[in-house]
Amino acid sequence: MNIQIFGTKKSADTRKAERFFKERNIKYQYVDLKEKGLSKGEFNSVKQAVGGIDNLIDENAKDKDTLALIKYIAEEDKEERILENQQILVQPIVRNGKKATVGYQPDIWKTWD
Repeated sequence: MNIQIFGTKKSADTRKAERFFKERNIKYQYVDLKEKGLSKGEFNSVKQAVGGIDNLIDENAKDKDTLALIKYIAEEDKEERILENQQILVQPIVRNGKKATVGYQPDIWKTWD
């Protein structure tokens, strides 16, 4: 397995995801969304795995201005705006190759081999 966890240290679900993999002695790479974030290729891979851009957006994110903007801008501009403001993504984003989840999804992670 090649696990990547994208999130922030303030996110409780991100910390729970890290604990999930640590307890099972599964190596993972942690990427802090505040420092590095998803590349465009990673974003597109995750977007495809989770069923679209709308499943990636956290409706409860603190940045209400960016959330409102993303709701009303043209579809072709959404991706660029999200890549600039990754704090509005649901956390954690957990990748295993082409597979990906958003949020705390231990039942799905258990099926990964």
